Amino acid sequence: MATVGYVRASAADQNPDRQIEANGTVGKLFIDRASGKDTHGSQLEALCSCVCDRVDDVLKVKSGGRLARSIQDLLALLEEFEAKGVSVDFADALALSVSTLSGKFILTVLAVVAEFECELFKEWEREGIALARAKGQYQRRSELIPEPIADARRLGNEGVPKTPAAAHRGMSRQTPHDALAGKGVCGEY
Repeated sequence: MATVGYVRASAADQNPDRQIEANGTVGKLFIDRASGKDTHGSQLEALCSCVCDRVDDVLKVKSGGRLARSIQDLLALLEEFEAKGVSVDFADALALSVSTLSGKFILTVLAVVAEFECELFKEWEREGIALARAKGQYQRRSELIPEPIADARRLGNEGVPKTPAAAHRGMSRQTPHDALAGKGVCGEY
């Protein structure tokens, strides 16, 4: 029997320490730095492979929202773990067991609330942007400054992949891709 932990921080600037602390002591820890919109995070796949053939393993996760963002993905993962004999321990879910009907029910309700909350935040953001645009106040924040773009272009010419070149200058991954492709405002640099 092994105890493994899973942590997901959606953004590069998110600190996973709170989740790591909530998981407690684990034999192996998997940390993803990606959105939970799909279940194809590299560490999540590694986790699934790790617990694949060992019955009685325990997976510790802070909450269902860290394991998956959609109800369907969460339930599919939980069913997969249950079929493998892996028990899932959610730190924020009051000792729920996904092997019981009541545990599955409560976890499903919590997942629905988390998904609803996520969609609600997106809706509010879209409404706020639309309102600001209507008032002529919305300006998409541009992180394009000639020097970092020129530096990214130089690094690209030296054979450095665009993603590390962007990280080196504190830009998003997409910015040098757009700038070096000459797209939109990025093409000015």
